Amino acid sequence: MGEKMFRGNDVRRDIVIVTRNLYRRGLVSALTGNVSARCLNNPACFWITPSGIFKGGLRPEYLVKLDLDGNILEGFFRPSIEWRFHAAIYRVRQDVNAVIHAHNPLVNALALAGIKLDVSMLSEVEVFVKGVEYIEYIPPGSVELAKAVGDKASTGVNAIILEKHGIIALGRDIYEAETIAEALEDLALAHLILKMFGRESSYSKDIAKNLARVSV
Repeated sequence: MGEKMFRGNDVRRDIVIVTRNLYRRGLVSALTGNVSARCLNNPACFWITPSGIFKGGLRPEYLVKLDLDGNILEGFFRPSIEWRFHAAIYRVRQDVNAVIHAHNPLVNALALAGIKLDVSMLSEVEVFVKGVEYIEYIPPGSVELAKAVGDKASTGVNAIILEKHGIIALGRDIYEAETIAEALEDLALAHLILKMFGRESSYSKDIAKNLARVSV
């Protein structure tokens, strides 16, 4: 962990770049979603996007620095209400230096339809997404949600899907987290198109056959 894990030498600038990218792609909206990254050379604190600030116009000076207990160390704005689950992830995963919570529309839709993502469907997704966990609906910003997210993150996955609420992507750096968030939406689109044509992935069929053999 440390500066070499990040592509830039200014974590706040990287958060702004990634948040604007997510906004342009429609994975966060004007006031929803949140992004954080650990402080350089200090794993006990992190920068996070503020609450109630337009994501497309975010600036580095708007970000808030918190310790893992949620105490504000720097910044003038109120931190995202989801700071608790960001902190929970950083506590249990020393390999994670950045967290993105986005509201991926297609991932949300499939989750509401009870369709779980199969990461084996797309090669680029399989490279970056190392397991997906699901959490049933828990009110946003709550202590209960933070605990559930921390528990799922501790299993080693780098993607979590929240019922009616979106996704969480965990990365070694913020650009890896962005890649995971985008890869989940690409995967959801592939799922949706296959469903529209009444088809399913041949990889999914192979997995089902193998599981059937094991269970016999």
